[in-house]
Amino acid sequence: MVQLTLPKGSAPKKGKQWPKPEGAKNTKAFKIYRYSPEEGGNPRWDTYHVDMDRCGPMVLDVLIWIKNNVDPTLAFRRSCREGVCGSCSMNIGGRNTIACTKGWDEVAGSTITIAPLPHLPVVKDLVPDLTTFYAQHAYVQPFLKTDTPEPEKEWKQSEEQRNELNGLYECILCACCTTSCPSYWWNGDKYLGPAALLQAYRWLIDSRDEATGERLDDLEDPFKLYRCHTIMNCAQVCPKGLNPAKAIAKVKHMMVERVA
Repeated sequence: MVQLTLPKGSAPKKGKQWPKPEGAKNTKAFKIYRYSPEEGGNPRWDTYHVDMDRCGPMVLDVLIWIKNNVDPTLAFRRSCREGVCGSCSMNIGGRNTIACTKGWDEVAGSTITIAPLPHLPVVKDLVPDLTTFYAQHAYVQPFLKTDTPEPEKEWKQSEEQRNELNGLYECILCACCTTSCPSYWWNGDKYLGPAALLQAYRWLIDSRDEATGERLDDLEDPFKLYRCHTIMNCAQVCPKGLNPAKAIAKVKHMMVERVA
């Protein structure tokens, strides 16, 4: 299991213990990482007691309940609530995942810890700064590149060619895999990371794309690609069940094949 590694910055201090809801018979404690630059930049852990009989089944439901009923200052990202947008990614119970599809009853222990994705600068509370992550995704140029004149209707693929993209296109860019990777923790400014490289491979094997050589040239670097050591944290935490490490290994194989 990928254990909790605190976000960049000083270690959080013990924070506020919020009281239990009046009349609640079924409560659970949630220990949440709090950080606000307006408060001097000192992180802390606040503990909230949630009335589980008035709360939905997912961790995101818990956060929304806390924000609506206890502490409106709590900051987190969320949008679709369906495991599609990836915006509510965070570290729950020591493991990166998305809050909207993670049931609070799936997390062991009497107190559940919730923190931002590890090893990223924190904007506020559970909101990490994903600027570098998105820039790395943009670097691999995740779009079709062709020299052939555009067809009158559409670029066609066989069923077999389309099946090659399964396990790749489903990535929701939640950054769970990238921020669980120790190689990315130490080389995040140079190593592209699992999510970006998964997307790189998705376009490398697309039968419609005509820029394979150019794409491989862009990845030919001691750090951009080769910092992956097949630790497999990325595959363990992916909420969509994808395997970025396998995709990265195939990119490396393509590098070898074109030299041989």
